[in-house]
Amino acid sequence: MRLIPLASLALLASLSTAPRADVVQMPAAEPALVAVDKPAKGITMAAVLRRYGAPSQKHPAVGGGSAQQPPITRWDYPAFSVFFEHDHVVDAVIPGQPPAVQHTDELKSTTP
Repeated sequence: MRLIPLASLALLASLSTAPRADVVQMPAAEPALVAVDKPAKGITMAAVLRRYGAPSQKHPAVGGGSAQQPPITRWDYPAFSVFFEHDHVVDAVIPGQPPAVQHTDELKSTTP
């Protein structure tokens, strides 16, 4: 009878000492993407209209029910989209060009 528990302990001991690690592969630096002149953060809707003209599409505002959820409006131009909070630019993005990953040295695996 003692052989079964000892065999179980030996099996558990061998499994618990197996090393585990995750390897995170970061993609190589990609060539620079095409630069597009887009609105700077903080400028007004009127300034965007003066500089870039009328957008190809204006989306209705979403949110705005409280101070914690201000109205956000999106205007689409051929090369970029502009997001406004009230009437000021909060961001302008180029579809298909996500921002570069910052601080890659701080990335950590979530697998124990």
